Amino acid sequence: MAIQFSTSVRNAMLDAFETTVGTSMRVKIRTGAAPANCGTADSGTVLADITCPSDYLANASGGSKALSGTWSDASADASGTAAHFRCYDSTGTTCHMQGTVTATGGGGDMTVDSTAFTAGQVFTITGFTLTAPNA
Repeated sequence: MAIQFSTSVRNAMLDAFETTVGTSMRVKIRTGAAPANCGTADSGTVLADITCPSDYLANASGGSKALSGTWSDASADASGTAAHFRCYDSTGTTCHMQGTVTATGGGGDMTVDSTAFTAGQVFTITGFTLTAPNA
């Protein structure tokens, strides 16, 4: 039998993410494949660098936690095709999470209104949900 957690434990694990990363998490949308893990150096070109709202994730419920507020950027940093993201503390130096990026409906870990970025364009992250183990 696999280890199982109660919903309250799963919710507490998820809520600890926001406490650990801190307010004003930064999300960097990048080109190319993600590095092997969060401890590996960044890869790809930064297409956008977003500072999230201070309360950027809803309270965990039912073993999951979704984005809260608006995650957008008024001016993309570079042109290219979005492929992965990395989430950092407010200083933008410590990576705490990474995953895939696809257009809305594409099934990525994070979805954006379009993966084709043009420097200076406005774009929005349209979907992001964290799910705890065995939820």
